[in-house]
Amino acid sequence: MRLATLRDGTKDGQLVAVSPDGGRYAIAPVRTLQEALERWTAVVDELAAISDFPEVLDTAQLAAPLPRAWQWLDGSAFQSHGDLMDAVLGVTKPKADKPLMYQGTSDKFYGPHDEVKFLDEALGIDFEGEFGVIVDAVPMGTSAVDAMGHIRLVVQINDWSLRTLAGPEMKTGFGWVQAKPPCGMAPFAVTPDELGDDWRNGRVCLNLNVDWNDQRFGAANGEPMGHGFHELVAHAARTRDLVAGTVIGSGTVSNTNFREIGSSCIAERRGIEVIDEGAARTEFMRFGDSVRMEAVDGTGRAPFGAIQQKVVKA
Repeated sequence: MRLATLRDGTKDGQLVAVSPDGGRYAIAPVRTLQEALERWTAVVDELAAISDFPEVLDTAQLAAPLPRAWQWLDGSAFQSHGDLMDAVLGVTKPKADKPLMYQGTSDKFYGPHDEVKFLDEALGIDFEGEFGVIVDAVPMGTSAVDAMGHIRLVVQINDWSLRTLAGPEMKTGFGWVQAKPPCGMAPFAVTPDELGDDWRNGRVCLNLNVDWNDQRFGAANGEPMGHGFHELVAHAARTRDLVAGTVIGSGTVSNTNFREIGSSCIAERRGIEVIDEGAARTEFMRFGDSVRMEAVDGTGRAPFGAIQQKVVKA
């Protein structure tokens, strides 16, 4: 099942069910995705039973599947990315067997085709391709095994970052605020079964194709997560209940063979340059630059649709 949110002039939009080919839609029996998540067991069968999609879908009219959320928690589950970021930021931290995670802004998620506004190019504008999950209500202390049953939807995310601000904020030991503006989401949120065999061990085992200004920048696969999404959910719920609609990210999708397949963010490319050449030479984004992200399976199908966003001056 694939779900999307149609812009209708309200903050949360109108939930729609999307046809298997992604070209048509039907109005959902509940108003918003947040309502569906809060009543998931009562409405999921009715949503899944929709088979008539009378309306033509224009993805340009879509908001993020969840335009605003109660909570956004982002992990850093790809070790190769973490190692490169430490090299770029000059941060030394001990290895840990627990997931890394921070709480980011959740009152807004950009839609898949929204222009993204920034004040200054000098802030180090960067994209970050990720996968994420959206859960129903998760009780405090839920185990990783039980957490798998709370993952209701899977999404594709562009976690925008301002790299000039990231290093100084990290070194305070207090975490990110200014360096992490709102994220963007691909048009479709999908149930895990929609991914078939590409959903394994709580991981999205798909290549995430990332193009910067229409040039391929990376095609990392989501399978090598050090911790699966079920483990990230359990980590987040260790000392708190998670409300329905909590979004949890994987962190930047990254593979150890990054020199061959490329990267999902510019900072990682710069980290490779620091290691290989002694200094970073790739610049960050400029106003007018665009980024496209599209996870594809072995047949070329894109279950989440594509993010296509442009950077503009605020």
